Amino acid sequence: MATHGARRSNVRPLRPVVITGGAGFLGANLADRLAGEGVPVVVLDSLARPGVELNLEWLKERHGKLVAPVIADIRDAEAVAETVRNARAVLHLAAQVAVTTSLEDPVHDFEANARGTLNVLEALRRQNDPPPLLFASTNKVYGKLFGASALGRSRSRWEPRREEHKQGCDEATLLDFYSPYGCSKGVADQYVLDYARVFGLPTLVFRMSCLYGPRQFGNEDQGWIAHFLIRALRGEPITIFGDGRQVRDALYVDDAVSAWLAGLHGIDRLRGRVFNLGGGPANTLSLLEMLEHVERLTGRAPEVHFDEPRPGDQLWYVSDTRALEQATGWRARIGLEAGLERLTVWLRRHVVPERSGKAAAAAFREARA
Repeated sequence: MATHGARRSNVRPLRPVVITGGAGFLGANLADRLAGEGVPVVVLDSLARPGVELNLEWLKERHGKLVAPVIADIRDAEAVAETVRNARAVLHLAAQVAVTTSLEDPVHDFEANARGTLNVLEALRRQNDPPPLLFASTNKVYGKLFGASALGRSRSRWEPRREEHKQGCDEATLLDFYSPYGCSKGVADQYVLDYARVFGLPTLVFRMSCLYGPRQFGNEDQGWIAHFLIRALRGEPITIFGDGRQVRDALYVDDAVSAWLAGLHGIDRLRGRVFNLGGGPANTLSLLEMLEHVERLTGRAPEVHFDEPRPGDQLWYVSDTRALEQATGWRARIGLEAGLERLTVWLRRHVVPERSGKAAAAAFREARA
């Protein structure tokens, strides 16, 4: 494996890194970085999410035999066990990813997120020498965090009233699962940590905030930054749930990939730990502020509709990433303006080309290139 400071003892020659959900947004970017360094990658994905088949074709065309697809569902314990049997590491991203979908079908949400993660953990526990497992958790495990009384409201955003909160939420923040999605991901999060503590598996958890960047086919339920840009570029209205002052920290996907690989390469030191991963206080924006970016980047003010707030929505969430920075030397290096510019360029080229008819269809197919 290409090093980034890794010790040779962590390398398992010829064995692949398995990425569950590897055709998704973050998974495809992780697979691309690893394969670009000569590391064989197995992409386990059910291809259920619209657009991800384009990511898989893109990976295959870029890297050929270094990327091996396994089309299977994370709920299939037998398929999971067979796929991870010879892995040098497992990056577990496969999940049901939307709060809204979890409200519509809590059983499916639990089976995908909680049971699917347990399938991966059990498959690894049965091995004589279990490989590292890195897990994609979420900031939703912290629940709503702040009510309106603990926050101040400006023209465009909510902000904590207490100064010590403005650095963001650290890993000591109390867990408060909210919504079926928060519960299922929270259960998985705790199982991954407990399998390190009880069974000695080399596991690591990232509780992630908003990620954005190329290969993201955002929709209303997940990937909101890309979704806003896609809707505006198509001249379609944007719906905001709540007052639009909700604040998140946003992390460009290249920085997220670097954080995951820093965690993988330092797994001997970091096993059993959890890290919050996001853009941090320097890279925050509200939904209303994102609309201003959209107008600047697309040259048009989008039509906006407002609807009722969604259950479990956090009025303010910002990641305190200092623990990860101190443990690995990682930093978020791509700021919001630069990252949003890069995403807009990619969306114009691959998702919403400024052409019509056959030319537009051909340009959309360039997403495979």
